[in-house]
Amino acid sequence: MSAPAGEVYRIDWLPGTDVLHGTCHCGARHTAEDPVAMWDWMLAHPQGHHHPRESGS
Repeated sequence: MSAPAGEVYRIDWLPGTDVLHGTCHCGARHTAEDPVAMWDWMLAHPQGHHHPRESGS
């Protein structure tokens, strides 16, 4: 299954650490050390996602 055109998922690695910073196509952000957990979070959209402008994020 591929993502619809226009959806961009980005994962940045913080050099010198095991920390990954993920940004979903919706703008929600997440931090994890496990790459599998990061992709599970991204691909579970919208469950667990909170847009940065939403309260409670």
